Amino acid sequence: MRKYVLVTLTLVLIASLSSLLSTGCSSDKVPNKGDVIVFVAVPLSGFMANGGQTVLGGVRLAAEEINRNGGLLGHRVIVCPLDDEADSDVAVAQVEQIRQALNTGEQVLAVIGHLNSGQTLAAMELYKDMRLVVVTPTSSEQSLTERGYDNFFRVNANDSVQAAVDARFLVEKLGARRVAVIFNNTEYGRGLAALLIQELEQRGAEAVPQLEVEEGQGRYESEVVQTKEAHPDTIFYAGYEIEAPYLRAALVEAGVTVPMLASDGAFLGATIDEAAGTAEGMYVSAFAPSPRNVADVRWFEAYQAVEHRNPDTYSVNGYVAMQVLAEGVREADSLNAATVADALRQNSLKTILDDLRYQPNGDLVDPQIWIYQVVDGEFQQIQW
Repeated sequence: MRKYVLVTLTLVLIASLSSLLSTGCSSDKVPNKGDVIVFVAVPLSGFMANGGQTVLGGVRLAAEEINRNGGLLGHRVIVCPLDDEADSDVAVAQVEQIRQALNTGEQVLAVIGHLNSGQTLAAMELYKDMRLVVVTPTSSEQSLTERGYDNFFRVNANDSVQAAVDARFLVEKLGARRVAVIFNNTEYGRGLAALLIQELEQRGAEAVPQLEVEEGQGRYESEVVQTKEAHPDTIFYAGYEIEAPYLRAALVEAGVTVPMLASDGAFLGATIDEAAGTAEGMYVSAFAPSPRNVADVRWFEAYQAVEHRNPDTYSVNGYVAMQVLAEGVREADSLNAATVADALRQNSLKTILDDLRYQPNGDLVDPQIWIYQVVDGEFQQIQW
């Protein structure tokens, strides 16, 4: 009898392992009505890994809480990470894993991703024809919601909203009249810079100089010289945390100490940690409040238990993206992607950021931008 039980248990374990390997995921929870898969496509290795990991951590925490409370319509949520390496070709190649899961009958609900607009733009050309919902936690490029996708949503503001808020902050709060606009050579950096320049001009300010840098650039000798020669009264940077701290350090060390505002791509701890002590006083705009501003001690402890690290700034966005999906499923009373997408457009969705509502194109109704300043080595929200 014991031998029979042992053989039976072995076969069960092999079958379970085979099922998990088919999606590249792991879980130690027992399903109730089966599994529903949410892929998280973000950079998990390479120079932007920290940003992707913060999003993934937020998704995992929300999924763990959902599963603890009975899952989605009785189905256990399985979170499957996909590493897009912050590379659009890789992002497109990774879509094949999602396609295979759908083709083999896996219950795939959604993709949460991508972190960057470039990878989202590339992958959406495939996602748009697939039976799933796409919720980006941070991609802000304007055209994403102008292309007629019926399965795309974002939990953040788009770049036109950020440009308007940032320009108003620069002019009305900082008194800017001459703004050095520096941006990286990505769809995100170029697009946001162009929108910001328009907003500045409408407010009577000018963008001088306008400088493009490489994504991931680490040295800024020529840009510092050109900025000093233009005599700006403020600096705006549209790019990522992999450039912003080094640009900030180069400017300050060269004696350029006018106020600097960086875009949401720099709203990560690395902007402070990698700036060689020069980040103090710097401003950053953001698509979400800091976890400290919206979450209590229990949320931090729960996050640490799931991720074994502290939440970073965009952990909130990953968490909210999973909450939005869960609310859509509950309102639809279905796991059908098209039905869930319709429910997202038609209902108010409860999240840690209060209730969210969607426009038909997948943009938020009344999206928000938060402004932070580095004070005593930490991001502190600015009220203005």
